Amino acid sequence: MSQDKEQQGDGVALGSGETGFQPREGQRGPRPPRPKKRDVHGWVVLDKPVGMTSTHAVAIIKRIFNAKKAGHAGTLDPLASGLLPVALGEATKTVPFVMDGRKAYAFTVSWGTETDTDDAEGAVVATSEARPDRAAIEALLPRFTGTVMQVPPRFSAIKIDGERAYDLARDGEVVELQARPVQIDRLSLVAHDGQSSVFAAECGKGTYVRAIARDLGRALGCLGHVATLRRTRVGPFEEADGISIDALRELEGLDEAARAEKGLRPVAVGLATLPQVSVTRSDAGRLARGQSVLLRGRDAPLGEGCVAVFAHGALIALGDLEHGELHPRRIFNLPQAR
Repeated sequence: MSQDKEQQGDGVALGSGETGFQPREGQRGPRPPRPKKRDVHGWVVLDKPVGMTSTHAVAIIKRIFNAKKAGHAGTLDPLASGLLPVALGEATKTVPFVMDGRKAYAFTVSWGTETDTDDAEGAVVATSEARPDRAAIEALLPRFTGTVMQVPPRFSAIKIDGERAYDLARDGEVVELQARPVQIDRLSLVAHDGQSSVFAAECGKGTYVRAIARDLGRALGCLGHVATLRRTRVGPFEEADGISIDALRELEGLDEAARAEKGLRPVAVGLATLPQVSVTRSDAGRLARGQSVLLRGRDAPLGEGCVAVFAHGALIALGDLEHGELHPRRIFNLPQAR
């Protein structure tokens, strides 16, 4: 895993020929005024290219939409490509529900070498002349499905005594991470050529594909690391939903409404896995004031737990339903809900 060397902000001083103003030696010419940040709400499902950090991707999207607030639903390493859902404005309130969703990956494991980062960017720490055959790999896969104990990579974002594991590892400290349970719903062998193998995986939150590759290599007695990695699903977002950086940059020349239409998905998409509850406008007002409401009638929901609350088709809140009473958890301040 490479260290993030991206610099935030890419302002460039304009030359005097562009402004008609000749600055004194040692002085910068005047910069054009920056557009005022706006309240932009929704999801951008970026198809992140290899080589870009998640932090830099969010900065680009935030600039393109001139948004006040942005965040992503799950880091994707620079080596990896694929879906990086980016939440803008009120959509940031739905990020935990997207991050808790199932994820899918396609990845290639290169056999014979283990690295300190468990991927192709790391330093080689061990090698082996052995190579697995298809039958041996397929026989091993059942051990890596279901609820399994997994030790995260040393170069990971997990905190140890308040510090990220990758920061400690970069400083040369010995990083000891404890095994923890993760859920791997599917792990299948897609292709095998003797030197490397292509896999498809579906897994839950907190699963490290790099650790799967490392542990497969050790179990097969040949060692291995991730050579390529692509994320194809995150919660409600699928590969077909992704938009490239180039396509997003083309939106910069459009007006505000056109950018939103072509690049943004509704805030409510992030809550697709939650049950939905509809309330009246008067009840929506009570929820907005922090008051609970009692849901009665034939159509009143019977279950309990967290729900997405709508009024006349507009998302207004996250709520907790308990014995027919709806308690507000988070209120959404969206234009259509006002």
